[in-house]
Amino acid sequence: MVTIHLRLYEELNDYLAPERRKRTFACEVAPDATVGEVIDALGVPREAIDLALADGVPVGFDHRVGDGERIALYPVFEALDVGPVTALPGRPLRETRFVLDVHLGRLARDLRLLGFDCRYRNDAADDALAALATAEGRILLSRDRALVARRELHRAYLVQATAPRAQAAEVVRRLDLAGQIRPFTRCLACNGEVQTVAVGDVTSPLPEWVHATHRQVARCPGCGRCYWRGGHWRRMQRLIDAILRDAEA
Repeated sequence: MVTIHLRLYEELNDYLAPERRKRTFACEVAPDATVGEVIDALGVPREAIDLALADGVPVGFDHRVGDGERIALYPVFEALDVGPVTALPGRPLRETRFVLDVHLGRLARDLRLLGFDCRYRNDAADDALAALATAEGRILLSRDRALVARRELHRAYLVQATAPRAQAAEVVRRLDLAGQIRPFTRCLACNGEVQTVAVGDVTSPLPEWVHATHRQVARCPGCGRCYWRGGHWRRMQRLIDAILRDAEA
């Protein structure tokens, strides 16, 4: 047997016993063990790991560990920019898109409010969610550890918070999304990208005061829903401000 020194970062610690979390710990492994085999023995899904370092050098799952080697494992969405040195399968996504499980409907709405492309159905089965995430290169968000750990997934994040606003702030913070936020650009109901149109071009009924006070509204070309600046808009803006404030805390 040889002894290696391991350190897991951020949410990868959730897979460890409490005494091993957020610290370097020694581990005895077979002399010819690979990084992938070490990860499997820890019970950590390989899909949750974006970067492995051996004594500070990026390595793949097939790297054979050596006696005394220090192995550091980083999750897919560690805030550290691992793009230039990622050695493991999959590259950071250029356009952040999500699919959410059936329990995260409010989070889907809040992320759409921030401008993110979010696929959500309240009757979607786990198999369908995993297939959609893989086929469309979406990040699967879930509070179900077993779902996030499925091997076919390339991008998945286990949401820790339980309150919707806290969940949105967590996702923005952990996935470093503040620079990608485009509020009020997506339909909260169907996820379509809204377009600015003249009030007179809207065929669906609008309140009379909207006709009197607005020249333009935002309309979803998919479902036809319209949005305009009013009391509800101001409440949503306060929610956005609160999410961003929490994300920076």
